[in-house]
Amino acid sequence: MKKLLIFLFIPLVSFSQVSDDIMSINSISLTDSLDIMKVMKFQENAWNSGDINSFMQGYIKSDELVFSGKSGPVYGWNETRNRYLKNYPDTQTMGKLKFTVNKIRSVSSDVAFLIGEYYLTRSPEDSYGHFTLFWKKINNKWLIISDHTSAAK
Repeated sequence: MKKLLIFLFIPLVSFSQVSDDIMSINSISLTDSLDIMKVMKFQENAWNSGDINSFMQGYIKSDELVFSGKSGPVYGWNETRNRYLKNYPDTQTMGKLKFTVNKIRSVSSDVAFLIGEYYLTRSPEDSYGHFTLFWKKINNKWLIISDHTSAAK
């Protein structure tokens, strides 16, 4: 019985040590946080001007981009742009967008994640939901590399 307890205890200790290492997430620097917020504000303004092409400047222009929504993942910048153009063909459908940022944390010196909410005021019906964005700093510019957005309404 004693051997069995030791056998069961060792993996738990090892797992808890690995988990702490993997899950260490730091606060992001003020400069990086402000740079990310500038991109968010730029996207919000572009959307509210009906300019999806400018809105897309916040995303990495790569086949590595992933957008996940209710229809599942879409891979690549062009495919993500085409999804937006298909789902939001005009300014009435686009409505007016407002982001709320709840948390920004760094994963490493050049990777961060952001958790937030969006509010889309439009007719015939408003929409709101939640999103998680992963960002990568490339050539001193923060770009979204992964966007998981879920509509709550």
